[in-house]
Amino acid sequence: MKVFIDTNVLVSASRDRAGTPRLALEKAMVPPSQAFVCDQNLEELRHVYYRKFPDELDALRDFLAESLPYLEVVQTPSDHLDEEAKIRDIKDRPILRAAIMAGADIILTGDKDFLESGIERPLIVTPAEFVRG
Repeated sequence: MKVFIDTNVLVSASRDRAGTPRLALEKAMVPPSQAFVCDQNLEELRHVYYRKFPDELDALRDFLAESLPYLEVVQTPSDHLDEEAKIRDIKDRPILRAAIMAGADIILTGDKDFLESGIERPLIVTPAEFVRG
């Protein structure tokens, strides 16, 4: 199963080793699952840390060093897809595009713009739903 990890899950997972987002990320990185992120996710993650947690950049580097070997990083496509119009926040649309182009079965997110979009494929689930499933 291909699981695309949204930025908000990466931020939460990087800051709390025992939280549900971290458990979901770890589950997604273990076969038979295959975890994906895109270059835009990683850029957003770095931006969040520089803006909100500038004193924790070493922790971010450690998180990336331990996680990236288990994550496939895909490029964010520039070609628009009809499906992305269902996402309210236009800044999230490239993330959906990357997930679809990567062939994701699931998008793992806590973002309401994804969760309330009505998109059926890929399946959009919260970390808690993914851990339970």
